[in-house]
Amino acid sequence: MLRSADGHFTRRELRALRALRTPAGIQKALEAMPYHHGATAWSPRRVLHEGTAHCLEGAVFAAAALRVLGFRPLLLDLEAVQDSDHVMAVFRVNGSWGAIAKSNFSGLRYREPVYRSVRELVMSYFDGYVNFRGERTLRAYSRPVDLARFDRRGWMTSTRDVWWIAEHLVDVTHVRLLTPAMERRLRRVDRRALTAALVGHQPAAGGASGPLSIRVGRV
Repeated sequence: MLRSADGHFTRRELRALRALRTPAGIQKALEAMPYHHGATAWSPRRVLHEGTAHCLEGAVFAAAALRVLGFRPLLLDLEAVQDSDHVMAVFRVNGSWGAIAKSNFSGLRYREPVYRSVRELVMSYFDGYVNFRGERTLRAYSRPVDLARFDRRGWMTSTRDVWWIAEHLVDVTHVRLLTPAMERRLRRVDRRALTAALVGHQPAAGGASGPLSIRVGRV
């Protein structure tokens, strides 16, 4: 499945991915990468070679790395209002869910595999999912999407952007988290909480810190 002769990872690339060893090791590798402020959708191979990624690219990279380590390559999309979506690679250990993610917001990254359901995992992101106005913006989540469905398109090692993954995530059915009454009662987070959410935030060149010009990509 991963033979270089079939256009997949080379032996050198496989060694680099296997060296990550665990989901936590994959997250550590993502944390070491600068945040990529670009309107791109690089494949895992491109991320591995460039050493940088944004939300979508980081999640797709993590899914490929999880696959090399023996997990299914699953992605999950979080849908927001007045904000950009967030994409995560999700995995299971002994039946419990965890997540790997690249984000400029400190609370939207790794989750230990301790959550009994996908919804429970998603709700762990609710309070930390805020926009620059301090509004809680998370509203829905997708079912986990197995990227093996895109093997024929060479998603792991493509030299071209893999926008079709982002497009598929937008189109899949999403499950609502809140009722309209719940949404009306939401309060903005205070300044301390917003400051904490932005610890380590890496702005784009020139100081801009707004969202990417793509729907899927939590900056």
